[in-house]
Amino acid sequence: MEIAFLIGRIILGIYYIFSGVGGHFMQAGPLTEYAKMKNVPAPRLAVLGSGLLLLIGGLSIITGIQPLIGVICVVLFLVPVAFFMHNFWSIEDPQQKQAEMSNFMKNLGLAASALMFLAIPTPWPLSF
Repeated sequence: MEIAFLIGRIILGIYYIFSGVGGHFMQAGPLTEYAKMKNVPAPRLAVLGSGLLLLIGGLSIITGIQPLIGVICVVLFLVPVAFFMHNFWSIEDPQQKQAEMSNFMKNLGLAASALMFLAIPTPWPLSF
């Protein structure tokens, strides 16, 4: 089970790191414009700050170093983004509404899975 837990941590951590670096840092311009369109306060800062949350969270989950901080970072990213960026209830177009609802539910599901990590005693198996 320890190996399965480690493999899951690596896959999930890479997902968050890739989203932070590949999405928020390398695509900061277009993502900032999207955040502006969604009326996010201080959109550039929000994009870069949320990218940092994803990077810290992903590294923490992979390494097992300070998992409480990593989980908090991930949840601090996922929950506000679900409500600010994927507010499906305010969209008229049925196709776009469905896409935003899927992303909203995905973010809440990922936040729930992150919170479940808190039930695992630290130090996590196979952590640095």
